[in-house]
Amino acid sequence: MHFEEIMPGLGKKYDLEIEVTSKPRQHYGTAEYLATNLPAAPAIVIGDEIIVSGKDISKENLEAAICRHMGIGAGEHKPEPEAMHLHDANHQNQIRYRTTALFYDILDFPWELQYKKWRPALVGDMKGKVIEAGIGTGRNLKYYSPDVDLTAIDFSPSMLQRAKRRAGYARCSVNLICEDACQMKSIPSSHYDWVLSTFLCCVIPAELQHLAVEQFVRILKPGGRFRLLEMVYSKDSALRKRQNFFSRFVEKVYGARFDRNTLKHVEKAKELEITRTEFLKHDVYLIIEGIKKG
Repeated sequence: MHFEEIMPGLGKKYDLEIEVTSKPRQHYGTAEYLATNLPAAPAIVIGDEIIVSGKDISKENLEAAICRHMGIGAGEHKPEPEAMHLHDANHQNQIRYRTTALFYDILDFPWELQYKKWRPALVGDMKGKVIEAGIGTGRNLKYYSPDVDLTAIDFSPSMLQRAKRRAGYARCSVNLICEDACQMKSIPSSHYDWVLSTFLCCVIPAELQHLAVEQFVRILKPGGRFRLLEMVYSKDSALRKRQNFFSRFVEKVYGARFDRNTLKHVEKAKELEITRTEFLKHDVYLIIEGIKKG
């Protein structure tokens, strides 16, 4: 049986949103497809593992792979995630990430070749109580120092499940919480020495950007620091053309856009003082860093 016929039934059984993309066979040999560094089609990828590439798979083997990555036995129901407070406008993104989480690390692999060079400097100087908003699959975890008491939040239980595996390799204490960065109702006020987010705000809907910044202000101690890494549209025409090429894919898979105005929202927050803005590469990857006024 072809996996296009298997996937919908397994998605329903394990409460997963399944999206099957099918294109003419010749598309998978084009330069456009090869540039994505994705495996040969037809393919199924879960997390970092290529389950099958270039051939079909039996229902039993596919179900076993799904259950292994969900941490349950075949035939069991997916455990209910812990209760969280999710803003209504983020609900579609949460649904999106039920599927995206399965493929996230493999899809992100071409970009991670660059990101992993930045991660040590992004978190290596942090100490004390730190909160990472939008932990994703936990790529930053192993770079935190032992001097950090880390709270890591994400609105996607599926992403947190993958971050939990990486938390085992962290040198600091890690508390993973399913939480909406636009509300953070389970997070105490004036509690943190650092707020970090990497590629969070470009995923948050435009109308909710200010709410996330307000939460950063609320949970930081006076004198606490923040560091945000975001992607923005380049002013270079060649780079902008490339971003436009990938924009539909980025929004469909990640819910992210290059036109978020995170910097402007931070500038409007009277309690925050920006101490540094810097592009890590070209005029696309923007660091926004600062302090909460005492």
